Amino acid sequence: MIQYFKNVDGQTLEIDKPDMGVWVNLVPPFKEEEFIELSGDLGIPIEFLRDSLDIDERPRYELEDNVKFIVIKTPTENNSFNDSDAFYITIPICIILTHTQIVTVNSFDNGAIKKFLNSFQKRHPDKKNMMILKVFEKVVQNFMEFLKEINHRRNQYETSLYSSNSNEDLLNLMRIQKSLVYFVTGLRTNEMLMMKLERTNFLSLNEEEREFLQDLIVDTSQALEMANIYTTILSSTMDAFASIISNNLNSVMKRLTSITIILSLPILVTSIYGMNVEIPYMRSNHAFYIPVIISLIVSVIIGWYFMKKKWF
Repeated sequence: MIQYFKNVDGQTLEIDKPDMGVWVNLVPPFKEEEFIELSGDLGIPIEFLRDSLDIDERPRYELEDNVKFIVIKTPTENNSFNDSDAFYITIPICIILTHTQIVTVNSFDNGAIKKFLNSFQKRHPDKKNMMILKVFEKVVQNFMEFLKEINHRRNQYETSLYSSNSNEDLLNLMRIQKSLVYFVTGLRTNEMLMMKLERTNFLSLNEEEREFLQDLIVDTSQALEMANIYTTILSSTMDAFASIISNNLNSVMKRLTSITIILSLPILVTSIYGMNVEIPYMRSNHAFYIPVIISLIVSVIIGWYFMKKKWF
C-alpha cells in the first residue's frame, strides 16, 4: 500500500498522488504493480523497491541514476507463533531520496515511522537531508525504548526464576538473549552506516546537519553499549543459574545415594537371616527381633554418620 503525506500549513495531510515535497510511505501489503507504478512515476530503480522486501537486508547506501538509497535497521516486536523465537527482531527501513520526494519502505509495521509521521507537521520537506536524519533519530529512540523494556522483562523473569526455577522462565530469558543478539548486530551495523555517511558526506550535509549526525552516532554508540551490557549481564545470569541447577542436582543425588546406602545395609542383615542354613540364634524365641534390632542399629549409625558429614 502506498501512502502520500504532505505538510500543509503545519498540518499533515494524506493525499492521493505524489507531488512536490511529498513523503511517500510504502507499508504492507505490497503489490508488484504498485512498485512498477511508483518506479515509473518517481524515476526510482525498481531494484531499490524490491530490495526493501528482504528482511535480512543489511544497512548500506547506494546511488543510481541520481537516486539515493539508504537502508537502516530498526527494532520491532516479533509476531512469530514459535515459542522459542526472540521477543524482538530488527527489520530494515529503506529510505529513497529522489529530486523532489522522500520514499520510505517498511517490510513490517514499525514504531519509528509512526513517530516520524506524528511529528511530520513540524518538518520542512524541502530539507530532505534533515528529514532523513530525523528518521535515524526515531530509530535510535526506538532502540533505547526497546532496550529498557528488555531490561525490565529480564528483571521480572530473573525474580520469578529465583523462586520457581521453572523452564518457562528459562525459555523467556533465552528469547531475551536472542533479542539482544539482533539488537547488538543492528546497532553495530547502523553505527557503521552513520560513520560512513559522515566520512563520505554521501548526503551532502551542511554544518548543522553534520553536527546532528554526529550526535546520532554518539546516541547509537550509547545504545550499543547498553545492549552489550545487558547481553553480558544476561549471559552471566544464565551461567549462574546453570551452576545452581547443577549444584542442586548434585545435592539431590547425594541424598538419594545416602538413602540407598542406609536402606541397603538393613536389607543385607535381613537377607542373611533369611537364608535356609544354620545361623546363630535361629531357634531362639527372639529370632525375629534380633535382625530387626541389628538393622535399626546399623541404620541409625549410618544415618548419624551421614548427618555429621552433612550429606543430608
